[in-house]
Amino acid sequence: MLSFLYNVLQASWLLLNQSAFYILFGLLVGGLLKTFLSPAYVAAHLGKGRFSSVFKAALLGIPIPLCSCGVLPAAATLKKQGANNGAVTAFLISTPESGIDSISMTWALLDPIMTVARPVSAFISAAVAGLLENSISFPHTPPEQQASPFPMASTAAAPLSFLSKLKTGLSYTVNDLWPDIVGWFFTGIIAAGFITVLVPDEIFASWLGGGFSSMLLMLAFGIPLYICASASTPIAAAFILKGVSPGTALVFLLTGPATNVTSLFVLIGMLGKRATALYLLSIAVVSVLCGLMVDAVYLSLGIKAAAVVGKHGAMLPHWVMLTATLLLLALSVRPLLNSCKRWFGRAKEKPSCCGTQARKEENACGCGKK
Repeated sequence: MLSFLYNVLQASWLLLNQSAFYILFGLLVGGLLKTFLSPAYVAAHLGKGRFSSVFKAALLGIPIPLCSCGVLPAAATLKKQGANNGAVTAFLISTPESGIDSISMTWALLDPIMTVARPVSAFISAAVAGLLENSISFPHTPPEQQASPFPMASTAAAPLSFLSKLKTGLSYTVNDLWPDIVGWFFTGIIAAGFITVLVPDEIFASWLGGGFSSMLLMLAFGIPLYICASASTPIAAAFILKGVSPGTALVFLLTGPATNVTSLFVLIGMLGKRATALYLLSIAVVSVLCGLMVDAVYLSLGIKAAAVVGKHGAMLPHWVMLTATLLLLALSVRPLLNSCKRWFGRAKEKPSCCGTQARKEENACGCGKK
């Protein structure tokens, strides 16, 4: 048992060591994007144009590091600010499927082909869904822009210096962005370690070795799953090492982060049943088609994906990789402890028919009545 756990931790540590530098770089860029991109300015480009708004939204979502649930409030804000349904749909797909952090990790843990295929496939699936939605329901007159829920800075205010923006971006990275995904990231790292050690190669090679049927199975696995783009990357690397075709792994990288049962129900309320069905259908169809194309590229080039997984992450000097790993672990201590405290706090709460917030108003719903 101890040797098994040691092997799992060793495999997880190897993945962490290979990806830490790139995740730090991705987090830095994500923090700068948050500082330099104004939500009001972005929304102004997503309300007009049946097709141009969709392409802009799909491109906008590619570098932003948000998961499938974290993107929902951002998309709701864009919709309130006047973005049309097609643009919102495109943003909802491309954002969780890709991000500057997950792109960096794809380079570190997979290879250049997958690093390019992932954001390109995310853009295609987002554009297809958005164009279909706007082709059916694009309004003749653009919707009125509603008041933004975020306070807007006065036009007379002095612009922030680059140093101030950099400081703000770093603060956002450390206090907001990384805490939002750190739990899922380490869950993915540990899950990849278990897969590497526990699952025999023959199972993945026989069931998910490539082809249309393999990708359908991966769709059934990835669509209801809740996992962020960063956490899915080490798992995909473990899949490929076990014999899963790179195209099938791409299907997992696209469907896992973009869809889950919770977000689909929220989307029904936000966009409607038809738009949600187009959302899901576009992701499924484009993911499989892109997966088949990626497998064809590897076959035509004579490249075995398992032989090149993680090679580029290992190109860095050992001391750089170790320093980045230790820095990432240091940044993770506080958010992980806070997450544990919140989890144990919720576990200790007594169940109530109205929930924690409503318990303060027991008489309003009758929970406190005997």
